[in-house]
Amino acid sequence: MSFAWHEIRDHLIQSSSTLGFQRSFDTSRRTGNPVAQFRDPAAVLDALHRSHDGPDQKNLILATLVRVAQSGGPGADCALTLILLALWPGLDAIRRRSVWRKIGTPDEVASDILARTTEAIRGLDQQRVNWIAATILRNVERDMLRARQREVGRQSVISDTDPDEVAGDHDAQEPALSHTRLHGDMRRLIGTDATLVIRVAVEGFSQAEVAIELGLSEAAARKRYQRATRKLRDVLQEDV
Repeated sequence: MSFAWHEIRDHLIQSSSTLGFQRSFDTSRRTGNPVAQFRDPAAVLDALHRSHDGPDQKNLILATLVRVAQSGGPGADCALTLILLALWPGLDAIRRRSVWRKIGTPDEVASDILARTTEAIRGLDQQRVNWIAATILRNVERDMLRARQREVGRQSVISDTDPDEVAGDHDAQEPALSHTRLHGDMRRLIGTDATLVIRVAVEGFSQAEVAIELGLSEAAARKRYQRATRKLRDVLQEDV
C-alpha cells in the first residue's frame, strides 16, 4: 500500500475524531434514523465493520448515511467520510487490483478511486439499489475498467508508433486479459461464486474483505467459498 493511500485513510480517521465532526454527527442523529443509536462516529464504524452483525442492519445504516451525504446539509460531509471509512477494506481491494491490472500508478489509482467513490455516493439512486456497499464498490471498479479500456482504444486510434510498439502496448495489458479469461473459465466450472474464489485463492484477499465487496456476511462468504472450492475440486478430479 502506498504512503499516499495510508495518508488519505489517516486523514479521514483524524478528521472523524474532531469536535466539529462530532457536532455534525450529532445533527444526523436527531432525526431518529438508524444512526441515532450510536453515540459517536467510532461506534458507527465499529458496527459496520463487525462480522457478527447482520448485513441488513449494516445496509440500513449505510442507506441513512447516503441520504445524509446527498442532502447537502450540515452533516453531509460527515456522512460521506463515514461511508468512505466503512467501505475502506473494499476500496483497498479495488486499489490493489487496479494497480495489478496496470490501470495507473498507485497515486493515480488512489485519486481515481476516491473521486469515483465520492461521485457514486452522491449520485446513488437508492430506489434502484438493494445493497449499498456492494453496488458502490462494483460501480467504482467497473467504471475504472471502462475508462481504462476507452483510453487504450483512443491511444490505439491516434498512435503513430510502429506495429512492434503497438503490440508491446497490448502485451502490457495481459494481466487484465488473463483475469477476464480466468473469470470466464471459473464461472463455467463453479458458477456465480467464481469471483469469490478468485479474489481469495488467486488474488490473496481475505474472505472478510471479499464479503464486504460482495455484500455478504463473513460467515456466508466462508460457507460459499468452502462449497465452491469443493465443487471445483470435484470437477477437476472428474477430468483426471
